[in-house]
Amino acid sequence: MSFDDATALARLVLAGGPAQCRRHLLDRHGSPAAALAAGAGAWRASGLDPAQIAALQDRAVSEALARTREWLQVPGHHLVGWHDADYPAPLRTISSPPLALFIDGDPALLWRPAVAVVGSRTPTSGGRDNAHAFARGLAASGIVVASGMARGVDAEAHEAALACGPGTTFAVVGTGPDLTYPPAHERLRERLAREGAVVSEHPPGTPALRTHFPARNRILAGLTLGTLVVEAAEQSGALITARQAGEAGREVFAIPGSIHNPRARGCHRLIREGAALVEDATEIITALAPLAANLADALRVRLGQAESGAIAGNGETPCRLDPDYQRLWDGLGHDPTGMDQLVSRTGLTAAELSSMLLVMELDGLVTAEHGRYQRKTGFFTSTASTTQAEGQ
Repeated sequence: MSFDDATALARLVLAGGPAQCRRHLLDRHGSPAAALAAGAGAWRASGLDPAQIAALQDRAVSEALARTREWLQVPGHHLVGWHDADYPAPLRTISSPPLALFIDGDPALLWRPAVAVVGSRTPTSGGRDNAHAFARGLAASGIVVASGMARGVDAEAHEAALACGPGTTFAVVGTGPDLTYPPAHERLRERLAREGAVVSEHPPGTPALRTHFPARNRILAGLTLGTLVVEAAEQSGALITARQAGEAGREVFAIPGSIHNPRARGCHRLIREGAALVEDATEIITALAPLAANLADALRVRLGQAESGAIAGNGETPCRLDPDYQRLWDGLGHDPTGMDQLVSRTGLTAAELSSMLLVMELDGLVTAEHGRYQRKTGFFTSTASTTQAEGQ
């Protein structure tokens, strides 16, 4: 996005009010700069109210706009709007998608299959252990762990995913992307921005407000294929995320607990209402495989593979793999191979390998079990061997 477009989109965000009319304005005019240039008549025709129109007509550089422009000039800071090809495809399908996302970190993470891991801010020791085990299992299998950076289950999930390496987790927050809530999680926020992503619909400088957190839960639910509730009381915010996930057509999973544990009652209620009872991360991975397959084409486009034919698919041999995929293919043995070994053999990062392995698995070239990968039976032809065979 050009800086002029970024400034124009920031103005549209700062105009406030319902996002639907501003999304419609972008749809009609194609870019933020064109939408602003269209003028008050076009804004009114798209349904903007008088307060929004007055905000867009004010050409003064407000403190909020100056702060946003300054934030955007920092490397690693991104503003992805509704009009943008980088706007995450799953988020477009929810009932009230945000006009734009402020992202501190890697925007590509939002295109990878992810699971929201949520729960109590004051979990039991068992709840913490479960959050850690499930998040680590998901991350080790190439599923991104998403949460809200809150105390308790959220923080435990982020930390467990980060222990598996960079590119494994992102946080959706209820403040601006530059602020930390709770303040005690400053180091966690910095690490998430450096090794994953911090995502917000609010511009820099926006403080934590009570109404922001239920709203951010819809984004968390919308960016993920499913939501896992680890431990939650009957009046928990995690249940809001689970409800919004269900309304968005996403899967909802819950871990059962003791009938004597009040923090398990929310999970039991979800299970009674139809959530899937899970005892291991592999059950979530198996359940989400068909949904992850629906993201495969979008993921290929986002990784720049669709036109280049980087993945063979459809039963072909992988003789058309691009150089990085060929390195990965050659690094895969006939026996299950762990991520650490693949990093060593290929020189690629764990984050790069996770995305590549997922695409290859969806195309039927690779099988995965317990975080270890191997070539699928019947696909043993590399570029070199194919060339040799053709020459004989």
